[in-house]
Amino acid sequence: MAGRLRQPTGRYGGKSAEERQAERRRRFLDAALQLFGDSPGFRSTTVAALSEAAGLSTRQFYEEFHTLEDVLAALHLQVNDWAEQAAAAALAEAHDLPLAERAAAVFRAYAANVTCDPRRIRITFVEIIGVSPRLEEQRLERRSRWIAFICAEAAEAAVRGEAAPRDYRIAATAFIGSVNGLLHDWRAGWVDATLDEIVEELVRQLLGILRPAGWLPGA
Repeated sequence: MAGRLRQPTGRYGGKSAEERQAERRRRFLDAALQLFGDSPGFRSTTVAALSEAAGLSTRQFYEEFHTLEDVLAALHLQVNDWAEQAAAAALAEAHDLPLAERAAAVFRAYAANVTCDPRRIRITFVEIIGVSPRLEEQRLERRSRWIAFICAEAAEAAVRGEAAPRDYRIAATAFIGSVNGLLHDWRAGWVDATLDEIVEELVRQLLGILRPAGWLPGA
């Protein structure tokens, strides 16, 4: 009785089947970053165009993904992962610095990562919007991770006596919206400022939230 066709598992060209699959997936995501993040955009890209840009076949596309939406979902997660890793690395390095310096280090790393390539901005803040309920849920879930990140750091700052102790969930949600909007507008050329000025403004806003008027350290 004939069984299902299975992916080859041996080595070919010095690479294992898993390595070849990972390479194909990377090539599709690299091509998607270009086509979705620049021109023609996610909604005007076809499977055939993406496969051609990746230098692969449509058959290989369907071995890795079911739909173009799956590719956009994977790319959105990848772009967010890069930014999270940059922010986490900066925080680990600045852990013992005063609050203002910690915040500046984290925002500088995050902003530099997100804005280093305009295609990342477009994937994160433009192409993902309104595609489907599934991608909207993914977008909000990833934003919730940034909100949790801000809340965790605010709680630690409160323990250190650097910030007022309170529930920061609403404030963090509003602040993340400001961060995303400002970085998008700056990268699009609508805000006349340097990246350092953008970071300084974000730090001022965050410190204003963590240290409201009338609050005194140790109070």
